[in-house]
Amino acid sequence: MLERLDYVKLQPRRVLDAGCGPGRDARALAKRYPAAQVSALDFSLGMLRAGHGWKDFFRKRTSICGDMTRLPLASAAIELIWSNMALHWAADPLAALREFHRVLALDGLLMFSTLGPDTLAELRESAGAARVHAFADMHDLGDMLVAAGFAEPVMDMERVTLLYADGAALLADLRASGQTCALADRPRGLTGRRFVAALHERLAAQRRQGKLPVTYEVVYGHAWKAASRRAADGRAIVRFERPR
Repeated sequence: MLERLDYVKLQPRRVLDAGCGPGRDARALAKRYPAAQVSALDFSLGMLRAGHGWKDFFRKRTSICGDMTRLPLASAAIELIWSNMALHWAADPLAALREFHRVLALDGLLMFSTLGPDTLAELRESAGAARVHAFADMHDLGDMLVAAGFAEPVMDMERVTLLYADGAALLADLRASGQTCALADRPRGLTGRRFVAALHERLAAQRRQGKLPVTYEVVYGHAWKAASRRAADGRAIVRFERPR
């Protein structure tokens, strides 16, 4: 995502890192745009505190504990919204995209990455759909961008396969990276030994040449906030320009 900014002729005064985690991307954005004020937003106060040490890297920074679907920011206040591997945590991605559109200034840019529906397909097959997220499809996200009011959306994706020694290594990696199940209707009771044993047995059956392949579908998107073509009452706006 950072490499793609090389092709964008944008010098934002205000940048929002939505779903910043411990602030690694915020540091990179501050280095790329040294004159910009970078706001790092995350729903987790613990994540913001974990990244507190990076305040010494730049002065123009703000840490915000808030929800992507209800941003505590003024409308048209941001020129660049950056969201790396965070959108799939939103229960309603469209609500988050609408908020991104609201706080973006005219001609502002949204750039994001998220996970697609093939992510953790092996785990979903073994554990059941009730225990693993169903991630939004790339084409659906593109439709959501249009519905939220964005112009010129561009979507693409890539599949990455990670090899694990076994199911235990996969589950340990997910826990260590904070990728636990956050489904609202997920099972709330304790998981019994029988289920755990069956899960590891099913994952073991998917091993190939001694390794467990696990799929991650990474979806990338960016879009611009263009001038509205409709007034607040729904009437179409037609602009006339004098010929030069």
